[in-house]
Amino acid sequence: MRPIWKGAISFGMVTIPVKLYTATQSKDVRFRLLHKEDGAPIEEKRFCTADGKEVAWDDLVRGFEVSKGEYVILDPEEIDAAKPESSTTIDIGDFVLAEEIDPVYFEKSYFLEPTEVGAKPFSLLKRALEETERVALARVTIRTRERLATLRAYDDTLILETMFWPDEIRSTGALDLPEGAETKVRAKELDMARSLVQNLADKFRPDAYTDAYREALERLIEQKMKGETRSAKRRKPEPKVIDLMDALRASIDEAKGSRASGSAKGRKSAPKKGTTRKKTSKKSAAKRSAA
Repeated sequence: MRPIWKGAISFGMVTIPVKLYTATQSKDVRFRLLHKEDGAPIEEKRFCTADGKEVAWDDLVRGFEVSKGEYVILDPEEIDAAKPESSTTIDIGDFVLAEEIDPVYFEKSYFLEPTEVGAKPFSLLKRALEETERVALARVTIRTRERLATLRAYDDTLILETMFWPDEIRSTGALDLPEGAETKVRAKELDMARSLVQNLADKFRPDAYTDAYREALERLIEQKMKGETRSAKRRKPEPKVIDLMDALRASIDEAKGSRASGSAKGRKSAPKKGTTRKKTSKKSAAKRSAA
């Protein structure tokens, strides 16, 4: 892996030189647009909307639209001058409990790697976060944009997770949510809903989840490369809205059934305790064969 950022973690009077690596990668199947007639790839070019001519990169400037058709143009030097101090540091401000941060704030994850000089203070910070069960809140600038972020212990390293700013989280006030009589549930319905949750309760096992759509596309591409054809798959019909209690009962029965079949797999059939099998003598076997 190649680092996307080099700088230092800063908290108090401590400075820890580190490198930043992207912790996740998208594995989406990406398609290219091709010309239908000859299969040649299509290129996207930059054209001026005024004269319709193609524009080279050197002739481009950055502008912010302040009103319809009116822009404020900023020079690269002016943009650089506006960069915050966190462009070269992960500046830690507070240490908070992880459960105090709603997951809606999290954006992207990055691994941190200390330099040789920063190995000891890096390990010290990691141990301190583990033992206090807290995460560090920090500011960091990645690709010209300052972000709020958290630092937490992860496996043998620290992981930095960039966050959305509070004013970037949309309000639920604009949603058309049910209220009043429509949201009232009976005690019996709530009991059955709890029962369903308990029947489906399990530990999070990441390996149990796969991207079925991506896998299907990859199989389809392999088949196409081999010259094979594949018939279109029929989609499942839209689910019908049925009585809530009936739906809960059916869901609980299905959950219990799947659990029972899952636990039964791999078991070998054995005679019940307290029962014995009668031995068949050679004489009785001979009589049956003669008959």
